[in-house]
Amino acid sequence: MPTLERDGTHLYYEVHGSGPAILLTHGFSATSQMWAPQIEALSREHTLVLWDLCGHGRSGAPEQTLRYREAPVVADLEALLDQVGADRAVVGGLSLGGYLSLAFALDHPNRVAGLLIIDTGPGFKRDDKREEWNAMMLEHADAIATRGFDALLGNGDPRLGSHSATRGLELAARHMLVQHSPRVIEGLPRLDVPALVVVGAEDTSFRAAADYMAQELPRATKAVIEDAGHTVNLDQPEVFDRVVLDFLESHGL
Repeated sequence: MPTLERDGTHLYYEVHGSGPAILLTHGFSATSQMWAPQIEALSREHTLVLWDLCGHGRSGAPEQTLRYREAPVVADLEALLDQVGADRAVVGGLSLGGYLSLAFALDHPNRVAGLLIIDTGPGFKRDDKREEWNAMMLEHADAIATRGFDALLGNGDPRLGSHSATRGLELAARHMLVQHSPRVIEGLPRLDVPALVVVGAEDTSFRAAADYMAQELPRATKAVIEDAGHTVNLDQPEVFDRVVLDFLESHGL
């Protein structure tokens, strides 16, 4: 099992195929397992890198709360690209993974050849909306602390992967999901790379965010996939794979 040691914490990752790199990050409380339906299609002509976020799946779950903040997690993405020898990659993810990919692109634009932003929100410009979001995330963390796995959406869905304990997920909810500034949403116009924004037609909570990002990202293409919810890549894997492959081919990625 390949792992990357980072600040005293091991991060689980997988590498499939060869060619230009694609680095995908899962959503909160999921694992790299959620990308299993994409491995065959996306690794035919690419090096597909999948990993488990700190506190998730087979990665470590340290007690240091600062380890779950945005900056060290974004640094993990850069370290993974270094680990697999990729100077640049198409970087993307679902939900939290998509948000972190946007943050990474703002911090390391020279490492990003393209973006795959899937069922994701870019954060909030208004302080009150951000505070409302943060309050919900802290309530969710409290629920995980008291109810364990029963508090997780999708608990028991084998497609999302499994966790040995909930402590890392609780800390991730308290610190990884909580946002502190509007820098990502305000930085979207600076991300001048090909970007594919994908959203499930039934993911009503993220449809408006997808529309907004498609307008603000300078080189965005938007795809709405029917009969799919928040985990669009799992709900319609064949359609999702075709949309992504067409995007990669059309931009020479």
